[in-house]
Amino acid sequence: MANVHFTLQGKGGVGKSFVSSVMIQYLLKHGHQVASIDTDPVNATLHGYKEFKVMNLNIMDGDNVDARKFDQVMNMIFDLKSDQQHVVIDNGASSFIPLMSYLKENNALQLLQGEGHKVYMHTVITGGQAMLDTLNGLKALCVNFPQVPIVVWLNLYFGEIANNGMSFSEFQIIKRYQEQFHAVIPIPNMNEATFGKDVSELLARKETFDAGINSSLGLMVRQRLKTYWGALEKAISDSGFFKPLVPGE
Repeated sequence: MANVHFTLQGKGGVGKSFVSSVMIQYLLKHGHQVASIDTDPVNATLHGYKEFKVMNLNIMDGDNVDARKFDQVMNMIFDLKSDQQHVVIDNGASSFIPLMSYLKENNALQLLQGEGHKVYMHTVITGGQAMLDTLNGLKALCVNFPQVPIVVWLNLYFGEIANNGMSFSEFQIIKRYQEQFHAVIPIPNMNEATFGKDVSELLARKETFDAGINSSLGLMVRQRLKTYWGALEKAISDSGFFKPLVPGE
């Protein structure tokens, strides 16, 4: 059965859509089939990646999820029959709480799991001023969905993920819910003036790393994008979460 990836975080602007786009790129490169859905009612960033053919679905009706609209997503997932198929659902910060309520009230994730689908929740933890907010978002997912494995992506772009001399792995919330974590993936943090600028411009254009690497950009820009993508791929591979397909499977 299919693999379903929800990307959720209650704090906006922390790299959530970046994580969704990276997942899609990694999975496609390693031979998987990927469908993608952008449910962000405010900033449909993932939908901007034309190469992915992202389904854009505003699931909100006022302050609540429009159940009939999200039912479409559930029906689409139920039609998938292969473990080589993945669905990446990128959700906006403004619909974080309403979507959690929908999923919980309708026992939607248990329904998918009961049919044999593998369900994962992906969230981003960032350093700097947003760290506490993102940790609260992680806690909300752990509390509301204790039977769903969680993949934590660490984004150091805004600063170190540390508090009073404690590293991320030493945080109380991490110790308490660590059994729910399926993988922890650190997003590489390189020189902001070079790598950071090149990657930021790539994201602004809504281009994949492959498109940037094989473009008419300057030689060293393409080299830095290739280097960064290689480091990102290694971080994902080292986490053991996504496994490349074996030829012939």
